[in-house]
Parts: sequence; structure tokens; C-alpha cells
Amino acid sequence: MDLIYEVFNADLPRQGPGDNESTKKAFSYLTELPSEPCILDVGCGNGMPTLELARLSNGRILALDNHQPYLDVLNNKIKIMNFSHRITTRNQSMLNMKFDANKFDVIWSEGAAYIYGFEKALEDWQFFLKEKGYLVFSELCWFKEKIPKEIYDYLMSEYPVMKNVEENITLIKSKGLDLIFHFNIPESSWWDNLYIPLEKNIQKLHKKYKNDNETLDQLKLFSLEIEMFRKYSEYYGYTFFIMLHQ
Repeated sequence: MDLIYEVFNADLPRQGPGDNESTKKAFSYLTELPSEPCILDVGCGNGMPTLELARLSNGRILALDNHQPYLDVLNNKIKIMNFSHRITTRNQSMLNMKFDANKFDVIWSEGAAYIYGFEKALEDWQFFLKEKGYLVFSELCWFKEKIPKEIYDYLMSEYPVMKNVEENITLIKSKGLDLIFHFNIPESSWWDNLYIPLEKNIQKLHKKYKNDNETLDQLKLFSLEIEMFRKYSEYYGYTFFIMLHQ
């Protein structure tokens, strides 16, 4: 975990694929919000989506992550942008969330719900939502049916419960949620805010650990992830799902 946090450090624009335009697009479908919604951002990282949600809403946001260096960076940005009265951060694992029932108008999670389990999150987190509250997740999905063996085997080894978009839509409906809209984030979201700066970070770490063969081998695995996306991005990516809890 130490190396993962060193690779995906707090200085990156984000710790996962995404962009403010996609966050804004997803938020635009939340048409029945109160004037000051209560929003939970789960797995916020260093807070790019959190800050965008603050700009888009007049709500109060609780941003959760279990890695304090991410929250330290976010807290500094919150002060600079004068959002201290509306954004609160908390160092807490999503695996240990204990909120009152019907607490939030929105539960938002970009690229992080898989840690809890996408299906389990769809089911369990509804407890924390108000009636007519929204769940908004981005989730890794297959985009095509005929998938090359190399990328299929790779992603099945990394994320064996990965489904295609239609399978996830069926899953969402089976949990009693109304799917309002879904869309795939653009390929540029992976490169601009994650993989391009990540490649530079990996290069620096290669120099730092040049005499540590075990760590160098681990760094190759992160480079492999980037290379796989470079070769096969048309076959998979993140899909936003905007859902309504009845």
C-alpha cells in the first residue's frame, strides 16, 4: 500500500480517471435537489470532484477518504477557495460508514465504489439516502462484446467482477433504483488528469528506486496498466450512472 500511495500520490490532479466536465454533466441530471443539498463524496482522494460539486451546488459536502495526505491537500484547497463552511473532510474508510438513515440527498463516488463492491454499494448505501435521493457512481465497464484476450485476461485478474454497461444497468434496476442517465467518460479523462502525470511520477520513482529490483518490478505493473489502456481503450472505461432512490 505504501508504494501505491507513492505512485498515486496527492500531487496528481486526481487518483483515478475523470474530469470536471464529466462531473458537471452527471450533476446536471440531479434535477430534484433541495436548495442546499447534503452530499456525501465517498473515496474523494485529493478532491477534484469534491471541489467541483461545491462549485455546482449550494450544498454541504462531507468528503471521505482513508488516506490523510489526500485530505491534507484537499483541506488546503478548501481554505484557498473559501469552501470551509461547506466542505468537511473525514478520514474514514467507506467500509465503516455508520450514518443515520435518510441523511443525504446525494451519495457521490467517482471510481471508488468498487472498493466497497459496486453491487453491495448499490444495495447498502440506499439506507443513507433520503427519499428521492441520488446515487451517482462512475464504474469500470466493458464497452464492447468481442474483447481481445490480452485485455480481458488482464482486467479479469485485476477486477474479476467487472461487467459491461448493460449488465450494470440490469443490476441497478434489480436493486430498486431508477436509472436516470448514464454516459462514458472521455478517453482524455484518463490521460490528462491521470496517466500522463502518473507516467512522469513513475519515471521519478524509477530513479529513486534504481537499486531496488523488487520495487522496480512493482513499478512495471503500474506502467503495464497504462500500456493496456493505450492499446485497448476502445474496449473499456468508466461509465457514470446517475440513479434515483425511491
